[in-house]
Amino acid sequence: MAPPMSASEFLDALRDEGVTVVEVGDWREHNRNHKGPWGPVHGVMIHHTVTRGSEQTVDLCRDGYQDLPGPLCHGVITKDGRVHLVGYGRANHAGLGDDEVLRAVIAEKGMPPDNEANTDGNRHFYGFECENLGDGADPWPEEQVEAIVRVSAALCRRHGWTERSVIGHLEWQPGKVDPRGVTMRSLRSRVRERLKD
Repeated sequence: MAPPMSASEFLDALRDEGVTVVEVGDWREHNRNHKGPWGPVHGVMIHHTVTRGSEQTVDLCRDGYQDLPGPLCHGVITKDGRVHLVGYGRANHAGLGDDEVLRAVIAEKGMPPDNEANTDGNRHFYGFECENLGDGADPWPEEQVEAIVRVSAALCRRHGWTERSVIGHLEWQPGKVDPRGVTMRSLRSRVRERLKD
C-alpha cells in the first residue's frame, strides 16, 4: 500500500525529474476529498482533454463543469510541455474502472482487458490530463510527450513502482479511448528507460 505523497513531496518529485511546473491558485487544497478517500495510490493515469488552447484547458481541468466538478486531474500537461498543477487529493479523473486492471497495476503485471466499471479509480490514481483533441490527428509535440514521461517517472521513482504502474484511461474504463494518438506501450517503454537513470 502506498499513501499519497504530501503536496510538497509531489511538487519536489516533479521538479527533481526536471518537469517545468506551473502552480495554479490553491492547487494544494483544491480536491474532492469530501466525496471519498484519497489513497492508497497505486499508479499514474494519463488522459487527453478533447480541448484546444492551453489557458482554457487548464481552467476547465481546474474548475470542471456542471455535471463534473473540478479538479479533473492533478496536473494538466499542455502542448509546450509545461505541467500546470490544478489540484491535489481526490480528483474527478478516473471514475469507475475494472478491479482486475487495478490488481494488475498493483502486481505490476500485464494489463487485462477492461470489461467492468466496478472500482473507484479517483481514489487510487494520480491523474494527468494532456491538452489534445483526441481525434487521432491532433499532434503530440515531443515536449509534451517528454513531460508525460517525466511526470510518470517522477511518481514511479518516489513510490518504487515500475513503468507498469502507468496506464491510460482507455486501459481502465470500458469505452474510453484516451490518450488517443500516443500509445501507452511507447510511453511505458520511455518511462522504463528513464527509470534506469
